[in-house]
Amino acid sequence: MKRDRLWDLKKLKETWNGIKTEQTTEKCSDQMRRTEQISLRRTIPKDSSAEQRYQSLDFSQNPQMLTGSWAEYTHTAENYLRGCKWAPDGSCIVSNSADNILRVYNLPPELYSSHWDMLSEMSPVLKMTEGDTIYDYCWFPKMTSMDPDTCFIASSSRDNPVHIWDAFYGDLRASFRPYNHLDELTAAHSLCFSPDGSQLYCGFDKIVRVFHTDRPGRDCEQRPTLVKKQGQTGIISCIAFSSCHSMYACGSYSHSAGLYSCEDGSLLALLPARHHGGLTHLLFSPNGYHMYTGGRKDSEILCWDLRDPGQVLFSMHRNVSTNQRIYFDLDQSGRYLLSGDTDGVVSVWDTLTAPPDGNEEPLQPLLQFQAHTDCTNGISVHPFMPLVASSSGQRKFCWPSDSEDSESDSEEGNVMSSNGVQQDNALVLWWACPLGSTNERGQEEESAVIES
Repeated sequence: MKRDRLWDLKKLKETWNGIKTEQTTEKCSDQMRRTEQISLRRTIPKDSSAEQRYQSLDFSQNPQMLTGSWAEYTHTAENYLRGCKWAPDGSCIVSNSADNILRVYNLPPELYSSHWDMLSEMSPVLKMTEGDTIYDYCWFPKMTSMDPDTCFIASSSRDNPVHIWDAFYGDLRASFRPYNHLDELTAAHSLCFSPDGSQLYCGFDKIVRVFHTDRPGRDCEQRPTLVKKQGQTGIISCIAFSSCHSMYACGSYSHSAGLYSCEDGSLLALLPARHHGGLTHLLFSPNGYHMYTGGRKDSEILCWDLRDPGQVLFSMHRNVSTNQRIYFDLDQSGRYLLSGDTDGVVSVWDTLTAPPDGNEEPLQPLLQFQAHTDCTNGISVHPFMPLVASSSGQRKFCWPSDSEDSESDSEEGNVMSSNGVQQDNALVLWWACPLGSTNERGQEEESAVIES
């Protein structure tokens, strides 16, 4: 299965950003000859107004739901989602779900025109099936659909090596095989590419293994996080890189976060264990001064001041009552932080309104809206458009019936009841910008749109 409309979407992105060059045109032509089955269906001329229309997020009002994918997750029972992530070039998005399938969706082309009333339910263009529960997945950071060789996704699943999936055709490209001290294949709990894409960092119990992206196999660099009982303990559950400094951060299920040097993996700082649960996600701010961390069964997202490691500037509260990984994300400017919660509510915080004295006061949300009727576990902000993707769902447990008519020691008293269980397993796209003004301007520019 191939991804349709790929050249169309990439061509459109370049016109929005106004950075199309002759060199890019030549490269596009070469790639189009290599993939003749993909055709360019629509061209929008580049102009400065297009970039202004889709440059920043606007949370003066609730985001508007545009479209999503619901039916795709009804084929198997309790197929709840476990996150979603936009591609670095914004052309598509990948979702993870309980059926151990990574699904890739193209950005609907109707979003580039004023005909938003024609938006229909999204369908995946690629499906990549893992053998067991998917622990983590990530995009290649230099991914661009103009170059199919850069279109791939890394994923790790239980009792399996790290797989590299072709995000252009859906094939398995390569595997990285991590082995433990007993020479047994072990699965990575977290994955993250280095910013230049040359290395793949994989988190394990008290160790990070670093593979070279261009050399699949078992050869890797071992970087223990615990040396002579000093350092960071626990399973490395999440990894993130700073875009401004040569360092990366590791979060563990031992409630701690550590900062490490990219050069040799030496520990730069071990932050205090302020979280009540194991860390499930962490993120650097674009300016590199702050880092945000969140944990399971922990209601706080903490903002750490990396200029004074160990100092918490402020916290943001959300409802996280399960062990599920609840993602959060920042916009490109680093101003807005978005996160879902167990109740399906998405909260938006304006980090620029945080108290300057760092007294750790909770930062109040700028906006909250009910995105789903079930747990909103995934949130991802589009790289250059005011689009926010959210995913929902969680594992449902049926509890014993509490009916007063049944005796506690009878069989009826132990019957599992599913009454009141509400499921909302979906991937949804939200428009975080006023719809009216955008559509009006889109209609004015409609004459400039050339459709095949």
